[in-house]
Amino acid sequence: MTDLPADLVAMGWSAFFADQVADRPGVPARISMVHRSRMSAIRPDGPIKLALAHHTNTGAYAVGDWVLIDPAARALQGRLERRTLLARRVEGSKVPQLAAANVDTLFVVTSCNADFNVGRLERYLALANQAGTEPVILLTKADTAADAETYRREAEALQRDLPVVILNPREPGAAEALAPWCGPGRTVALVGSSGVGKSTLVNTLAGDGVDEPQLTGDIREHDSKGRHTTTARSLHAIAGGGWVIDTPGMRTLHVSDAAEGIETLFAEIVELAPRCRFRDCTHAHEPGCAVQAAVAEGSLDPERLSRWRKLFDENRVNTPVSTGPRGNKKR
Repeated sequence: MTDLPADLVAMGWSAFFADQVADRPGVPARISMVHRSRMSAIRPDGPIKLALAHHTNTGAYAVGDWVLIDPAARALQGRLERRTLLARRVEGSKVPQLAAANVDTLFVVTSCNADFNVGRLERYLALANQAGTEPVILLTKADTAADAETYRREAEALQRDLPVVILNPREPGAAEALAPWCGPGRTVALVGSSGVGKSTLVNTLAGDGVDEPQLTGDIREHDSKGRHTTTARSLHAIAGGGWVIDTPGMRTLHVSDAAEGIETLFAEIVELAPRCRFRDCTHAHEPGCAVQAAVAEGSLDPERLSRWRKLFDENRVNTPVSTGPRGNKKR
């Protein structure tokens, strides 16, 4: 990337994006905030409040997107193809909700208390795997737990080679602990429930240079749930280099369009499946099932299998099936 502008490279620009702009009008900018009726972008020389046409659908843009703009008119002239995209399907909506684009690492934040939910963490991991981002689980509020290492071991068991970091978002050392995934040109995003320390961590990573610190909120003692303090997705510069995207807290996450992400998450089950007697084995009751044999011998947790089945079925039901001529299904 030596022939690419260094100031853009520091913002996450790469040959992947540069190859898309040949002979196209406008200059590159990165979407830094998406709201229902307005959007902002950032260029090496500073932020830009975009002038949107009346027909602009802001829901089609994600924080982290690279776009081409007319700097004089502050007008959008096109969006570049994304390298990665984090999206979720909201119940009752046919259109996925875009969370963040062109993210290298997804920090899944949870706390060492009642917020720690294995099933929800697996959903986040499937989302990250499907998007092509590297997931890292961050454990907060370790000081409130009798044995934080128990939470670490349980989190590490969710996926092979899954990094798990215990940290206090309020301490400057948090930025140092996350340095391996940050740095110039790198983009990280944070997801998790409200009240687990995401906004605090954004402020810590951004340091004293942040223009508008993220609001933070406490959690309720009786159920460890917090109030929503982040209402819009936003992109912030990390003090040591790189960029961080905060997202509103998610209490529910419906899985869809994530078959490959689920396979990565439950790799041990996927690898056992070819040993089953029947190719279409459901791993529920068929004779000669290698997965059920692993459960019987104690090498596979039956609860793990139950959670795989739940996510597999949910993804199958929620993933739209396109149709071709005469209504024929296309996968």
